[in-house]
Amino acid sequence: MPKNPDRILYKIVPLLIALLCAPFLGAMPGVAASALHFSFDRPIDGSAAPFILASSKGLFRAEGLNVTTDAATGSQDAIARVASGNSDMALADINALIRYRDTEGSLPIKAVFVVYNKAPYAIIARKSRGIATMSDIDGKTIGVVDGDLAARMWPTIARKNDIKLDKVRTEKISAAVREPMLSAGQVDGVTGFSFLSAINLRDRGVPANDLAVLRFSEFGSEVYGHALIVNPKYAAANPDAVKAFVRATIAGLRLAIKEPVRAADEVVTQMSGGSRELELERLRAVVHDNIVTDEVKRNGLGGIDAVRFDIGVGQIADTYELRKRPSVSDIFDDSFLPPASARKLN
Repeated sequence: MPKNPDRILYKIVPLLIALLCAPFLGAMPGVAASALHFSFDRPIDGSAAPFILASSKGLFRAEGLNVTTDAATGSQDAIARVASGNSDMALADINALIRYRDTEGSLPIKAVFVVYNKAPYAIIARKSRGIATMSDIDGKTIGVVDGDLAARMWPTIARKNDIKLDKVRTEKISAAVREPMLSAGQVDGVTGFSFLSAINLRDRGVPANDLAVLRFSEFGSEVYGHALIVNPKYAAANPDAVKAFVRATIAGLRLAIKEPVRAADEVVTQMSGGSRELELERLRAVVHDNIVTDEVKRNGLGGIDAVRFDIGVGQIADTYELRKRPSVSDIFDDSFLPPASARKLN
C-alpha cells in the first residue's frame, strides 16, 4: 500500500530541522556544554577584563562552553599547567612558549590567538631620578628580576638604541620588591610590564608625572606578547570548543574596548580589595599599548604577521641560544581563528 506523503513529510521535517539546528545546540538550554579549564598567567586584574566579561555576560555560555578558571604564578607556570593537562587552555607570553618549545621533550603546545599584539616589556623609571627617555639610562641603576622576559629583552633593546651596557648598572632583585625599591629611590628604574609596574607604582603614591614608561615596542622590539595556548590533546579532541573559546574572547575584547568603565567594575568584583580607578587605568593602558595596535586595526585581532614574527624570534635569539629557530607554524596554529572579517575592530 503506498505510503501517505503527508506522513512521510511529517517524519522528514523534524529531522531536517534538527540537522539545521545542530551547530547551535551548544548554546541551547538543556544541552550539555563543553567543559574547558582555563588558567590566567597571574591573579586577576584589569588586564583580565575581556575574560571576566566573557564569563559574567554569558559569552562563554552562549558558545556552549562551561569554563572554569584558576590563576598561575606566571607564564612558565601557565604553560606547565597546559602541558600537564591540568588546564586545557591558558593565557601565557608567547615568548615564554617559544623558549619552552625549544627545550628537549617539550609537548607541541601552540598558541591559537594573540591577545597582546605588542609585548608589554618596558623599563619603568622615575623622572626625578634623571630618566625621561632611553638615552638617559647611561650611568643609571636598573633593577632586573632574574628570568623576567623584559629583563632578557633589555640587552637587545639597549644595543638597538646605542646604549652601552657596561655603562648601565643592573641590580638583580626579586619581583616582590620591584615597585617598592623604585618608589623608595633605591634604583633609578626597573624592567617589567608597562601596565603592571607603572600602575602599581601609582598605588604606592608615585605621581604619574614622575614616571617614565619606556615601552620596548617603541624602541625597536618586534615580539608579540600574551596569547591563548592550548593543550594539543584537548585541541585535537575538542576543536570546536577551542574555536568557541576564541570567539568568546573576541567578543569579550570588543566589550572591554567599548565599555572600559563597566569592564573595570566587573573586574573589581572578582578581586580582593581592588581599586576601580587603578584597574580602569590598567585596562585602558593595556588596550591602548598592547591590544589595539596599528597592525590590529589593519588585520584584525588575534593573528600573527610571519615576517614580524621571524624578526622577533631573531631578537629573542640575540640573548637566548635556541636549539632550533622556530617558524610561525611551529608556535602558532591559525586554524582556530575566525575569518579576518570576524576579527576586525569596528
